[in-house]
Amino acid sequence: MLKILKYLTKKDWLFVLCSFVFVVAQVYLDLKLPDYMSEITMLVQTQGSEMNEILSAVGYMLLCALGSLLASFVVGYFAARIASNLSWRLHSNVYYKIEGFSMAEINKFSTASLITRSTNDITQVQNIVAMGLQLIMKAPITAIWAIGKILGKGWEWTAATGVALFTIILLIGVIMIFVIPRFKKVQGLTDKLDLVTRENLTGIRVVRAYNAENYQSEKFESVNDEVTKNNLVINRSMGVMMPGMMFVLNLLSLSIYLTGAYLINNASMENKITLFSDMIVFSSYSMQVIMAFIMLTMIFIMMPRASVSAKRILEVLNTKESIIDGHGKVKHTTDDGEIEFKNVSFRYPDAEDSEYVLRDINFKAEAGQTVAIIGSTGSGKTSLINLIPRFYDFCEGEVLVGGVNVKHYKQKHLNNLLGYVHQKAVLFTGNVSSNVAYGDNGRGKYSQKDIEQAIDIAQGTEFVSKMKNTYKASIAQGGTNVSGGQKQRLSIARAICRKPKIYIFDDSFSALDYKTDRKLRSILKKETKGSTNLIVAQRIGTIIDADKIMVLDEGQIVGMGTHEELMKNCKVYQEIAYSQLSKEELA
Repeated sequence: MLKILKYLTKKDWLFVLCSFVFVVAQVYLDLKLPDYMSEITMLVQTQGSEMNEILSAVGYMLLCALGSLLASFVVGYFAARIASNLSWRLHSNVYYKIEGFSMAEINKFSTASLITRSTNDITQVQNIVAMGLQLIMKAPITAIWAIGKILGKGWEWTAATGVALFTIILLIGVIMIFVIPRFKKVQGLTDKLDLVTRENLTGIRVVRAYNAENYQSEKFESVNDEVTKNNLVINRSMGVMMPGMMFVLNLLSLSIYLTGAYLINNASMENKITLFSDMIVFSSYSMQVIMAFIMLTMIFIMMPRASVSAKRILEVLNTKESIIDGHGKVKHTTDDGEIEFKNVSFRYPDAEDSEYVLRDINFKAEAGQTVAIIGSTGSGKTSLINLIPRFYDFCEGEVLVGGVNVKHYKQKHLNNLLGYVHQKAVLFTGNVSSNVAYGDNGRGKYSQKDIEQAIDIAQGTEFVSKMKNTYKASIAQGGTNVSGGQKQRLSIARAICRKPKIYIFDDSFSALDYKTDRKLRSILKKETKGSTNLIVAQRIGTIIDADKIMVLDEGQIVGMGTHEELMKNCKVYQEIAYSQLSKEELA
């Protein structure tokens, strides 16, 4: 938990120092109240005391109470500022850290866990800081100061207070030993709960189509029941703590008054008033000591979970990215649209040494060429093109863009050369124009004419013109208010609008009918002349006109050439072709 405090700034630490000063002032004023109570007790029982003296002591008590209240408000304000600033900083750092993660790190944590860590876990830390600054500082100061005040007032009362403190500490220790492992388990279960909920929401259509509502409910209830059981154990354990401490507190009060009664009964007449006054003061101070420890229990209730949350946040922040930015001093030895793979082999992180997805890949895509990649499911097509934008880094060999190893590029510079269309079309909340112009990073770089032209090339003008507000038509989260084919065309338009040197289409035409597919590719070839096109496809019809077709099988290149060449000399390509089209259609 202490390691998370390194994210406090100098200004925050100044607020902490100010809080400490006001906490000391608050404790001083709180502990002055019993002194005035003692003075009033003595004045009331002393003959000849004037009412003005009693009222004066009462006035000072009132001022102390008001001063303590004001100091408490100030400490609360500083604590809220510090906690909010820390929360804001952690949210920003975690967000930008996750933004820099490669797919390897995201898969390591899982999306559901990263969401929990960047929301729920940070809230737990914020709560403990906001409350902790008020209680962690105040409780020990109050306890030590109050103990100093009661020392010498009577060993009998001191011994009773010591026994009460020992009992409370023992109670807290036993409960914490039992509860802390449960807190760790609950945070892990919260990840599972988020995962199940997220799966159910994102896959709601499939769930309903297969009448799997009950099955999903059972999955949710299974995790939810486990979370509930653990929370019940935690809350029941914590529920024992407060009544137990109040019982000890009441027993302490009773023992103080019983001891006081015994001492006063056996004292001389002259000492009775002094002993009675000491008993009142001691009772107040001992209550302050016990209340200080009760305040600490509030922290002990929250600390285990916050500590686990802080550890989970730090795991994200301290994770070293597997993909590191290059030095950026790039000098192109060829056209910056040229792509070359030299003896490239790749396996996924944490995979066995022998489990290569790609082996000894060698090919070159000249600037302006259209290179298609085809192969059976699991042959490594997507894995191959993911190495160009560095979603993953290759294990052996070199991937060159413009004659420069991709590891030498600044990632932003490399990405600006690419127009990438993922196999799963992704749209963002906004409108048609904002999604197509997404590549300008919100800088307003593209004109409305650029956006309309890109949509026209992607064969989207017809359906966009029929939408309400046309180019300003609303797009729901994930593009759920448009069809699969429409999403693909808007995703393609987004890449076209960027006018990059390299286009990467990862099975991006699968949702289009053959007529739209052929028309789009025909226009695309004219409009993207001079740019390199990499097309991953399952359909022969989509790639039949490509300048070069690469056939993958089990992570290796088993054929390369034009359609006509591959139909003559590549058995794997022939099998794919004949499974889709007749001999007449291929001819």
